[in-house]
Amino acid sequence: MDKNTIVRPQDDLFLYVNGQTLEKLEIPADRPTAGGFAELAEDVRKTMMEDFFAFKDGKKEIPDEYVRKAVKIFEKTLDVKRRNAEGLAPVEPDLEHILALNSVDDLNRGAKEFALDGFNLPVDCGIETDMKHTERRLFAISGPGLFLPDTTYYAEGHPAGAQMLAVYRQMATMLLDKTNLDDAKKAEILEGAFRFDASLAKIEKSREEWSEYTKAYNPYPLNKVAKALLPFDFKGFLASFYGDRLPEIIMVADPRFLKGFQGAFNESTFADFRGWMYLKKLLSAAPYLSQELREIGGIFSKAIMGIAELESIEKQAYGLASGAFSEPVGVYYGRTYFGEEAKKDVVNMVKQIIATYKKRIAANTFLSPKTKKKAIRKLSTMKIKMGYPDKIDPRYDLYEVNDEDSLFIALRKISRIHTLDDFGKLYVPTDRERWAMPGHLVNACYDPSNNDITFPAAILQKPFYSLKQKKEENLGGIGAVIGHEISHAFDNNGAQMDEYGNLNNWWTKEDFAQFNKLTKKMIKVFDGIPFAGGKVNGKLVVSENIADNGGMAVTLEIMSHKKNADYVAYFENWARIWCQKAKPEYQQLLLTMDVHSPAPLRANITPRSFPEWYKTFKVTPKDGMYLKPSARVTIW
Repeated sequence: MDKNTIVRPQDDLFLYVNGQTLEKLEIPADRPTAGGFAELAEDVRKTMMEDFFAFKDGKKEIPDEYVRKAVKIFEKTLDVKRRNAEGLAPVEPDLEHILALNSVDDLNRGAKEFALDGFNLPVDCGIETDMKHTERRLFAISGPGLFLPDTTYYAEGHPAGAQMLAVYRQMATMLLDKTNLDDAKKAEILEGAFRFDASLAKIEKSREEWSEYTKAYNPYPLNKVAKALLPFDFKGFLASFYGDRLPEIIMVADPRFLKGFQGAFNESTFADFRGWMYLKKLLSAAPYLSQELREIGGIFSKAIMGIAELESIEKQAYGLASGAFSEPVGVYYGRTYFGEEAKKDVVNMVKQIIATYKKRIAANTFLSPKTKKKAIRKLSTMKIKMGYPDKIDPRYDLYEVNDEDSLFIALRKISRIHTLDDFGKLYVPTDRERWAMPGHLVNACYDPSNNDITFPAAILQKPFYSLKQKKEENLGGIGAVIGHEISHAFDNNGAQMDEYGNLNNWWTKEDFAQFNKLTKKMIKVFDGIPFAGGKVNGKLVVSENIADNGGMAVTLEIMSHKKNADYVAYFENWARIWCQKAKPEYQQLLLTMDVHSPAPLRANITPRSFPEWYKTFKVTPKDGMYLKPSARVTIW
């Protein structure tokens, strides 16, 4: 690949490797980014869309009943003529149902059906793994979410907050104008909805707070939660699902929300809540109705991401089909496009990285022998999920797609089955075999409650990985990503969970104090860096930066044992996987809510803590990619 001949790697590795590519890249009108992950995802989507059209037209045999049902969703989405003719009709009964609510008692009587049919309640409910006893589950509650992406947007002085709220209001007004409500009722709904949303913004968590996910573990007695949620009949809601067998403990993800709930939701604010509930239902339905309503419903997302147009109906069709049947579609992708030779090679790489990680832990200078032993045990029990699962969740057997149903109703029925199945698992042991990601997703993850790493088939391609690439390139690509995911077991959140995924302090007091010092040092490396008209929040992104740091450390260790290792190829491919061109609006959005640092910073800052970087490119204090030794940090 052509290198940037103007920028030196010693000054800006990201631009040196990606500069010419970035100049040629054009961000599509329907996407906020181009390059890197986005291009791989687009390639996968293109391949799979071709297959779905072939399935639809009878040119390719549909592999199983799951994919057959997914194809029906695909066809319903493509039937724009029907969607346009139906207009608002599919969601009108839901909207009328909301307007018929005159009191909290009315809401309480219908709460179960509202939850199953995707209506927004004043509190968000679901089933979560018990962080301290990961073999079981707990009923969990949190705030119901906001109109804007984060609480910080509502703070006075936020550069985009007032503007985005105005865009949201414009979109909501245009959608309300498509209903048959009179002007007075539309104004009542609109103003009430925004008042209720503003009250939620004062009591919900920010993205920075959510980034410390272990702090979401707050088990409360049922009676205490039920009392705090009055006048919402939480006990009655639970009884509608579980009868007399009510859960004794409720997981409260956000105690501040619970404390402030009654100030936001009560009889005197019920009309505001009803307006909020109406508007949320209208907005959530819009993408699945007519093209006109879909376009109006996309105004806010276009503005906040800086995109000019919504994705095509064809792309929407594939997205909805592959989303509703994500696991079966992922299995199809894996079986069709993922080679066993590649799978075997990458699994061997994972095993090598884990073995090297163990050696690094054993040689660690700040851990005591006791803590080292437990860290190595955690690595030894870590499970690898590579490509796609061997079996499909039986929940998908329950999904039905009827010809007579509109797209909106078909998707709602699927969602209802999913919610009912989710709630039904409260007293069922957790399934450690479940996959966190489908095979056709270009991504990877570590699941702290399962202590496993998942690498979907779709990410195992160039530039991350190829059997035709140098080993050094693969180590700088998928190898560093593998090391990154493993490192999440020892980031500021994962480090608090043991080999079984349980929230459990397995550290000595002195060791954890030293780890926290290094974590704060990592925060300082990134905190306040100017980017896209804003500044990086070092605390928000620290877990991912610890993981990047660990992924590079362990793969450089492997490189050190390779004769005549090509470090230039390693570092260049590391920078290449983060190649990204993004709309300014989207970059600003990510600065607020993404736990990952901006891609150029991931490429440029991570190498600066390692001696191999300075030796490979002869980096000196005069160069832009230099970091003084006292600021460098290597944790794992």
